[in-house]
Order: sequence, then structure tokens, then C-alpha cells
Amino acid sequence: MFKVLKTEGRARRGEFSCAHGGVVQTPVFMNVGTQAAIKGGVSAHDLREVGCQIELSNTYHLHLRPGDKLVRQLGGLHKFMNWDGPILTDSGGFQVFSLASLRKIREEGVYFASHIDGHKIFMGPEESMQIQSNLGSDIAMAFDECVENPARYEYAKASVERTLRWLERCKIEHDRLNSLPDTVNPGQMLFGINQGATFPDLRAWHAREIAKLGCDGYAIGGLAVGEPAEVMYEMIDVVAPELPEDKPRYLMGVGTPSNIIEAVSRGVDFFDCVMPSRNGRHGKLFTWEGTVNILNEKYAADDRPISGSCRCPVCRSFSRAYLRHLFKADEVLALRFAVLHNLYFYNELMARIRQALDEGTFADFRARYSGRLERRV
Repeated sequence: MFKVLKTEGRARRGEFSCAHGGVVQTPVFMNVGTQAAIKGGVSAHDLREVGCQIELSNTYHLHLRPGDKLVRQLGGLHKFMNWDGPILTDSGGFQVFSLASLRKIREEGVYFASHIDGHKIFMGPEESMQIQSNLGSDIAMAFDECVENPARYEYAKASVERTLRWLERCKIEHDRLNSLPDTVNPGQMLFGINQGATFPDLRAWHAREIAKLGCDGYAIGGLAVGEPAEVMYEMIDVVAPELPEDKPRYLMGVGTPSNIIEAVSRGVDFFDCVMPSRNGRHGKLFTWEGTVNILNEKYAADDRPISGSCRCPVCRSFSRAYLRHLFKADEVLALRFAVLHNLYFYNELMARIRQALDEGTFADFRARYSGRLERRV
């Protein structure tokens, strides 16, 4: 399933295989299609063109709309969105954090009021596994609580202990569902999630405990939710050594190009973030020279591509001036072009990281680009 091919320091170059899509090269960035689509008018066909290896969708949102049972009826999420590569589904645990005003947490699970129409929803570990089984994703994420930062120690401790109990329940139900004769994807994997806010002792204890449960992979959750980047890196430094060497490590919801480079240097293999699509829809574009705000007046008559070194579908055919015009004219095409460019950049970033690891030059790559990619052009 996962094989570490080589290392440079703590950075890992690997390969990951699952039921759909053949072998995934890691480190990898997963392109976020929360509701089975990338926001900005990007389809599953487009994902191939921009180098996507894994697509990520959300359990909570697809449960509400169109409904996981309907997706199952239509053949599963791969068939529904016409994507033949790997899919990871988030468990709904992040919505425990992001929809805090609409939920109540109990030992059995979480009671939500739908953010769409207010109707009551219950989701616990078993329900999350059942929804993800109906979707037929390749990787199901365990149901957890993402605690806000900063958190009170007593609350974070109680939460992480409950998240461990939830993972134990997830694993039992996941194994049961995979054994059923009519399961959409009997090869579905389960990743456990490490929590513990920004408390090193809780993070390390929880990492050791979830490692004992023999999940297919392990995620580091509850970071990039308001704490400084240096604190996030400190938590990765605490957690990564406690996780199995032969299982993939996934840093959830991260992040900027610099965040990704720094986390790779600390032993992380999988990433996801809405940043490339969300920033793109607001005119912020990523390039190897730094970030570009295409809305700036200085680009009004600029006939160059977004980046001269970029081979994305947009940079091969269109100018900065044209893209800026599309934004100013409120044309939907602006969002599509900007998101396509940013996703291409993120996938190329990962390809260059892998190449540097293959060649033993990742330390030089990190020194050259980690700070540079944060700059504004």
C-alpha cells in the first residue's frame, strides 16, 4: 500500500497504491472538491490536465446534498463525478469545528443543525463510516473533533480521549462495512487522525495510542486553524516520530507552498488545502517568483502569461491583461482560469519536491523556495 523509496533527512519520497488510479507518487497534494466539484468551474477531466493524483471530497456536505445513499445508488462517488483516480473523503469532523454554532458534541457523536435549512442531523463514528462507505472513496477519514486554537488544556484532553474512543468505533464499523458483499468499495482504507490542540504531551500521547490501532495511514489534524506557523511545525516535530514509519502521514488542511515544503522536511507525505482554489477565485495567483494579485492596475495592459515558466492551460494561451479583464468584468471564466492555474502550480510544486528528493537535492530546493514563494511579485 505505501512504500518509502528514499529519504533525505526526515523528508520521505514514496509510493502509495489503492483501489483506484494505480500508484500515487508522494509527497502529494490532494485537490479539494468538497461537493464532488472544484469550486471555480473545474471538472474531473480538468484535474487530469493539471496533474492531480488524488481528489478530496467531504462527507458532511455530500451527506446533505445530494445524499450519500443517492450517490451509492448511482454507482459511488467515482462514477458520480466521472473521476477514475483515488478519492479521499473527510469524515465530517472538521465541520464539528467550523459549524460550532450549529452543533452539540456528546459521547455518542455530534448533533448538527444543517447549515442549509436547519434540519437536525446526527453524525457519530458509525454514521460517518456508513456515509463514506456509501460514497465508495478509497480513503475514509476517522470521525474526530477538531479543537479550536488556543484551547483550554482540560477541554483538549477530554476531546482527544473521546476522539481515540471514536477511532476505535470507526475501525470496528469500517471493518464490518468492508466485509459486506454489496459494499461499493471493499478496498476502502481508514486513516486515523491525531489531535491534541497545541499541547505537545497530548499530541504525543494520542499519536502513540492511535498508532497501536493499525490504521492504513495517519493524519495530523487540528492545525492551520489560527496558530502561528512555527507552532504548527513544532506540533509536527512532536507527532511525526510517534507515527509508524511504514504508513503515510497526512497534514490536514495545509497550506501555503512554504508550509508544504516545511512539512515535507518534517516527514509529511499527504496534503490538502482550499487555498489554491479559494485564493484563485479572489485573483491571487501562485508562481515560482511569488504571488501575483492579478487585480492590480499594473496588469491592465500586460500581455505576458501569469508566469513565463508555467505550462498550465491558462499560461499557454492567455495574458495577464485578459485574465484581469475577466475578473473586472465579473466573468465566470476568470474564476475557472485562476483556479486551473493555481492547481497546476500546486501539483507542479509537489512534482518538483519529488524530483528534488529523487536527486538528493531537497535541502537546496527548500533553501531556495520556502521563503521565495511567500513573496508578493
